[in-house]
Amino acid sequence: MKPGSVFDQTGLNLKMINWFQTPPEPFTPGELLFWDDPHISGQMLAAHLNPKNDLASRRPETIDRSVNWLVETLGLDAGSAVLDLGCGPGLYAIRLAQHGLKVTGVDYSRRSIEYAIQDARKQNVDIEYRYQNYLQLADLEQYDAAVLIYGDFCPLSPDERRQLLHNIHKALKPGGFFILDVTTREHRKLHGCVNNWYVAENGFWKPGAHLVLEEGFDYPDQSIFLDQAIVVETNGKLSVYRMWFQDFTRESVTTELENEGFMVDSVWNDLCGTPFEDGTEWIGIIAKKK
Repeated sequence: MKPGSVFDQTGLNLKMINWFQTPPEPFTPGELLFWDDPHISGQMLAAHLNPKNDLASRRPETIDRSVNWLVETLGLDAGSAVLDLGCGPGLYAIRLAQHGLKVTGVDYSRRSIEYAIQDARKQNVDIEYRYQNYLQLADLEQYDAAVLIYGDFCPLSPDERRQLLHNIHKALKPGGFFILDVTTREHRKLHGCVNNWYVAENGFWKPGAHLVLEEGFDYPDQSIFLDQAIVVETNGKLSVYRMWFQDFTRESVTTELENEGFMVDSVWNDLCGTPFEDGTEWIGIIAKKK
């Protein structure tokens, strides 16, 4: 059998496909760095820039509300340094910079960073953008605030979350703010497990014809969820894409932050200033470096 192929000497290897439908150990990786894939990154960029849905980024009106609320709530002044982690095409960064803030955006999608750089030039806004894995961030006490928005904390494994929090803690000035939002089990209940298949001539995962087998795996005892897509191309090549999500409670996210040297300043239903209530789908957190 060819490596990565679903065909063997007898034809279609259903046992191989079935093996991938067995729930893997939490945070077992699939295809590595697939968000930087030339085709997938183009699909993601289009989703980020689509103002009619919240699939990759929140709608423009929500981003406007969030940025305005954060700048006011944190008391950020012109010249305050802000680190936008997982900045994508710069939808938050450009708005933060238009408030007079000194913004650095970091993302591991080359296509998104290239778009963000060009957009900042068009709008004559000065932003530093970096194509970088924020798990390798090494900045030291440079920022008044760091933001990680739209659940980007949730796909990371426990070790990756600890590393990221360590990096952010070092990057913030004493007393600097760390702002993030995370999903809860209520969010998972509403969206549930997908079990679906379809054939595409040119789709999200591949530019040519391919079969997609979608399945969701729930790990309720650990508040972990997996969205998995098995993609089979016409030549038999098989790719497995895995999107892991760690859901949180107010208590669990507070514990993780405190263990890495942060103090939770306030907790919200979102990052637009909606007061916190039990049963929320999202938790917005403003924390401070101790």
